Amino acid sequence: MHIAGPCLAAFVALAAATPVAAQSLQQVPPLAAWVTDLTGTLQSAERAALEDKLQAFEARKGAQIAVLIVPTTQPEAIEQYSIRVVDAWKLGREKPDDGALLLVAMQDRTLRIEVGRGLEGALTDLVANRIIDETITPRFREGDFSGGIDAGVDRMIQVIDGEPLPEPEQHWDGAQGLASLLPILFMVVLVGSAILRALFGRALGSLATGGVAGGLAWWVTQLLGVSIGVGLVGLVLSLALGFGGGGRWSSGPRHGGWTTGGWGGGGFRGSGGGGFSGGGGSFGGGGASGRW
Repeated sequence: MHIAGPCLAAFVALAAATPVAAQSLQQVPPLAAWVTDLTGTLQSAERAALEDKLQAFEARKGAQIAVLIVPTTQPEAIEQYSIRVVDAWKLGREKPDDGALLLVAMQDRTLRIEVGRGLEGALTDLVANRIIDETITPRFREGDFSGGIDAGVDRMIQVIDGEPLPEPEQHWDGAQGLASLLPILFMVVLVGSAILRALFGRALGSLATGGVAGGLAWWVTQLLGVSIGVGLVGLVLSLALGFGGGGRWSSGPRHGGWTTGGWGGGGFRGSGGGGFSGGGGSFGGGGASGRW
């Protein structure tokens, strides 16, 4: 009978401590780049070079590798914290699930390679363990953390390169796409507007010109904001060209109006979805952990 009191007190204490333990879990940082270093382990040049490598690999192969360096994962084991990270970041594309994470906890002297479901056939637990044991941790023990991470990433890239994956989608490149699209759209507005105004009149022809220009922009970019902006520019320029020239393109375009109208402000960048992010990939706990 006297045991019930201490047991009840212990149960209450455990229940009260549970929320505290949950609150003390390490936060998952937002995904903003291929390399997230919360410890200052990598110098800026080293981090930039690693990001360039991972960005180029993703553009070429489609798979997405990210590196996260944290001070500690305590009170969780690195395996539990790693799962929380990939669940939040959703690395890799949704259907092939071709994401991977290299996680390093500096104070704990632990690291882990977390592997997306679609890469488990190539980057197996055994292969991930060998990359850690043979490539990364020997350099870590010598204090060469940048070299160990870089070499480990190289090995991961080599392994994933051997896995057949869907071709990466060609995303809109703002600078190159805009440069290639401008001459075409300019000729559409310049020549097409004269024809459309002659057929439908100045107002309706200009409206049709804007619609054609906007439709072409949508076909190329798949960006609504860009398409609307281009359509408005086409409409305004067609109306301007219609003054006094009877719709003849020899009256000459106003180049300044083209370069400054419609593309300014945040329309183009905002429509692109903005920033670095995961692609919706899922993880099933595959990978390996190690210590140094």
